[in-house]
Amino acid sequence: MNRHSVRFAALLALVLASLSVHVRALAAPISELDAAKVREVIVAQLSALAVDDADKAFETATPAVREAIGSSGRFLAMVRGAYPMVYRPASVSFHKPEEDDGSVLQLVEIKDDRDKSWLALFALELQPDRTWRISGCAVTENHWREA
Repeated sequence: MNRHSVRFAALLALVLASLSVHVRALAAPISELDAAKVREVIVAQLSALAVDDADKAFETATPAVREAIGSSGRFLAMVRGAYPMVYRPASVSFHKPEEDDGSVLQLVEIKDDRDKSWLALFALELQPDRTWRISGCAVTENHWREA
């Protein structure tokens, strides 16, 4: 790993740690129904990525994310290149999602095909049609415990 990668990983870990403290202070549990719907959206995205269905994976993102990325092909290429552990996870384990001011944060422990453990923090937003869509994802290596 080069110096910039190490610096980026350290910064990402610091941001996630800070976010975790902030989220714990402000977040509230969500209903079991909404928790199930949040998991369904993430599983739908992971399932679509597993079969390279760019259109279905892209549909799970918020309109703002879709507009920023531009196309389902670009979205698939971005995930494949920047998030290989999300693109092809060997296993996933969901924690309890928490709500914060209309958004939901869902922590997912991921194991990749090399048995390396990752923490993915998905942010989701409730849409006007009452569906949840993914607005972002931050991933860092899980040094603390196994998935």
